[in-house]
Amino acid sequence: MAESAAENPQQMHRLTGHPWLILATVMLGTLLVGLDRTVVNLAVPKVISDFGISVTTAAWIATAYIISNAVFVPVFGKLGDMLGNRVIYLWSLVGFVGVSVMTGLAWNFDALIFFRVLQGLVGAAIYPTAMSLIAKSFADRKARAQALGIWSSSFAVSAIIGPLLGGYLIDNFSWRMIFYINLPIGLIGLAMTIFFLPHDRPVDRGAFDWFGSILLAGAITSMVLVLDQGQSWGWTAMPSLLCYVGTVVFGYLTYWWETRHSHPVIDFKLFKNPTIVSVLAVSFVSFGGMMGSMFLLPVFTQTFLGYDAIKTGLLFLPMGLALPIFAPLGARLAQRFHPRYTVSLGMAIAALSFFMLRNLNPGMGFMDFAPALILLGAGLGLGMSPLTTAATTAVPISEVGMSSALLNLTRNIGGAFGIALFGTLLTTATNSNVLQVAQDSLIRSNVPTVIAQGVQLIILKADLLAYGEVFRVAALAMLIGAVIGLILLRSQGDGSQLSAEVKAEAMAG
Repeated sequence: MAESAAENPQQMHRLTGHPWLILATVMLGTLLVGLDRTVVNLAVPKVISDFGISVTTAAWIATAYIISNAVFVPVFGKLGDMLGNRVIYLWSLVGFVGVSVMTGLAWNFDALIFFRVLQGLVGAAIYPTAMSLIAKSFADRKARAQALGIWSSSFAVSAIIGPLLGGYLIDNFSWRMIFYINLPIGLIGLAMTIFFLPHDRPVDRGAFDWFGSILLAGAITSMVLVLDQGQSWGWTAMPSLLCYVGTVVFGYLTYWWETRHSHPVIDFKLFKNPTIVSVLAVSFVSFGGMMGSMFLLPVFTQTFLGYDAIKTGLLFLPMGLALPIFAPLGARLAQRFHPRYTVSLGMAIAALSFFMLRNLNPGMGFMDFAPALILLGAGLGLGMSPLTTAATTAVPISEVGMSSALLNLTRNIGGAFGIALFGTLLTTATNSNVLQVAQDSLIRSNVPTVIAQGVQLIILKADLLAYGEVFRVAALAMLIGAVIGLILLRSQGDGSQLSAEVKAEAMAG
């Protein structure tokens, strides 16, 4: 028996529950956290009215959650590896449901922000532990790839359902309902967790690296804070400069400490694995493009087309339907062909979708957006599924929590970077285009109302040109992601960079 375990140490980590029930359970938790994150922005106007705060102050509703979530994702990824993912997942879900109710009961804005920080903290455990539980549940590599492909579509699905459900609750009840709704959904998730998730027993608990976690939190907080607030502060303003310094200093100290600790929160040896490096690079680009586009398109439709929140959510429905269809397909194609081809194809299709959106105009209808958004969902589905699978198969099962946490951290930072980049490019391009369009325009009238209309048309034209420039840049970024995936991504079948534990699993599978 000992000899058999030594030949395939992964068997000691396998879970015994029904794998597809485990997948359904963690997908519900993933959707719950994703819904909460995507729907909150719709509630901001109502919160501003209720608490009498400014738009700038209200931005902290999202910022507090994003920073807290990003900081604790790697922490819980490591704790899942050390203590068992099931126990971390269970108590994270309990905490998320409880804190959601308290957030809905917030008696003032300070209380709301405090509970949003706690929401980000407890919700941070869901993604890395869910990935680890899936990886440990599916012994068959093909089934595991399919399961991870289905699970990876939860991100986009939550982004589609969130605005639809949230818009209805906010318009017909109260902004507090978007937090209360987590209670019945969460109770279902808790029941499924108790009945369907078996215990996983890690072999080596080790010693948790608290000091490294603090240093890492400093680096992540500084980076995410400037990405989220830099445009309103000014990218060269003192708060932004302090965040740049904090990112560099804490980042260096994190690297110095973690490379010397026996049980690091982030094992920098992972960055010597070309599979992990390429997965992180492509994930950063793809999530930057996805989150940036999902940030800009609602701004465009609500500003220039007069869409409300619910109609804007419906606009993304084609993307939400395409992604869960093409994610499992991406997993199957990655099994038949080299994963880098599937990833590159997906990123190239996403690039085409952005290029199709370069000519946005006020005369567009719902069906004018549908082809591009279907392609975006198809491209992201094809590309993200193999990336998620690669992040869990390129490392030993005992390090899947750390690997998946690193992947989700990269996605968080990539999304924040994409929103910041797209927003800044839009503002800069608009200002530049106003001058150019004004120079090329001539208003043949001295009537004040006619002149005012002419100025508005100049600004409108400048805005539309700016959107076109931004989506061309997004298309270029996705093409770069496709090239990175094609050149750098390696499959587990290459074998050259994999540990003995991973090779043992490959031979056993």
